[in-house]
Amino acid sequence: MRYVMVIDTKKCVGCSDCVVACQVENDVPLGYCRDWVTESVSGKFPKVEMELRSERCNHCENPPCVRTCPTGASHTVDGGIVVVTGNKCIGCGACIESCPYDARYQHPEEGYVDKCTFCFHRVEKGMKPACVSVCPTRCMYFGDLHDPNSDVSRLLAERKYKVLAPEAGTKPQVYYLI
Repeated sequence: MRYVMVIDTKKCVGCSDCVVACQVENDVPLGYCRDWVTESVSGKFPKVEMELRSERCNHCENPPCVRTCPTGASHTVDGGIVVVTGNKCIGCGACIESCPYDARYQHPEEGYVDKCTFCFHRVEKGMKPACVSVCPTRCMYFGDLHDPNSDVSRLLAERKYKVLAPEAGTKPQVYYLI
């Protein structure tokens, strides 16, 4: 089993419902976030293109955050989801510095590093991550890449896609349909 997220950039409208759902579901402190919406504009007038995409931890197959964590607080659980065990984290920031996606922050009151977990606590119960479950345009998909009948496998087989920062060698597991 390998959990991945697929986001259809043609359907995303940048509403940030995913961001708010994550903040509420995971009790994220005010002013911080585990996911965010990015706007990317390319081209020259009159041929300008804009892409909106929801970004987060990429739950890499080769996660530098796990390698650099001196305590094992950052680790991978079943299905390839990268998580942080807060009471093991010493707040050194090595994982923050090693992440090419800027997907981690230090909790302002507790001191541990936090990030997207694909809502592992929900996934364990057979539920979708909060961000996926609230998306009004249904541009976000979550599932098992190794299941050829899953929505994520089907979409990646049928559509062109990209990943962020492939040159980093992390093998990110968040895919953007283009």
